[in-house]
Amino acid sequence: MPCSKAMPAPSELSCGSHGIRARFYYRIKPFIPQPARFFLRRIRVPGIMRRSADFWPIDPQAAQPPEGWSGWPHGKKFALVFTHDVETGDGQAKARNLAGLEMEHGFRSSFNFIPEGPYKDNAGLRHWLVENGFEVGVHDLKHDGRLYESREAFGWKAESINRYLRKWNAVGFRSGFMLRRLDWLHDLDLLYDSSTFDTDPFEPQPDGSGTIFPFHVRPPAGVGGPGYVELSYSLPQDSTLFLLLREKTAAIWERKLEWIVRHGGLALVNIHPDYVDFFGTRESASLYPVSLLRDFLGHVRSEYEGQYWNPLPRELATWFRGRPEPSSILRETHSPPPPPRPSKP
Repeated sequence: MPCSKAMPAPSELSCGSHGIRARFYYRIKPFIPQPARFFLRRIRVPGIMRRSADFWPIDPQAAQPPEGWSGWPHGKKFALVFTHDVETGDGQAKARNLAGLEMEHGFRSSFNFIPEGPYKDNAGLRHWLVENGFEVGVHDLKHDGRLYESREAFGWKAESINRYLRKWNAVGFRSGFMLRRLDWLHDLDLLYDSSTFDTDPFEPQPDGSGTIFPFHVRPPAGVGGPGYVELSYSLPQDSTLFLLLREKTAAIWERKLEWIVRHGGLALVNIHPDYVDFFGTRESASLYPVSLLRDFLGHVRSEYEGQYWNPLPRELATWFRGRPEPSSILRETHSPPPPPRPSKP
């Protein structure tokens, strides 16, 4: 279960023992074929499901709104945000297909690309997305599970990530595999981060933020800057539902969404174009049919049209940062100061 049923302070969203196991796993991961990885993960599913039945896919305590909460802009009942992590060359090639599907239903979203990963940066694709009303964000640096191996190494990697943020005119970030040290992310020139979730026991670091609302992560005392906004995903990832659990419908998404709407929260989902079968490919353990997405988008439109605000993540974070906050919240969300980092040789 999460490290705490109450929302932990941002610097606590990284349970130490989980982090150690995660680092070991990602060192050996490149040598394990993908079908074998899913097979090994599925062995653990029944036990995880039993232990997490009280807080997954819905953690009732996550519905508590932040102090002083007055609702979403334009009188909307809830916020709806789509994000996409592009992890392979195949995913990059299918990004336009996914964007087109969303445009058909009147939605816009954010696509997060790996700067130094398994595919080359496609500036043409990034420009096309922005021109069509989408957003581009930075997804890790190399997506190798080693971003947070040490505080000193993270500092050097942060310099590279900041160069890509500037080059891409991006303001959002998400770590690979949802590994995170939110207190370290103050090294990045961010408006928002989205490396957390309200509840997800299937992730390597299963401690959740415990909230379906955005929150501020303030810099350490004595350090300038406004900090950044944290946007936790609140609908299970597509890979969890359709590849790990092998769900044949979007019923879990629909059930969780109905609960979020009822409590006026943020419905944020992470969908990987890499895993979507747009072309009727033969059955594969690493693909799921696009009909699952098409049906879900149609369900959202038919059931909730007029009730949701569908901003880009940067639009939501800009709005949230501009809200006045009670002083008690500002005190609770300060991160501790980072340890000193030696000068680069």
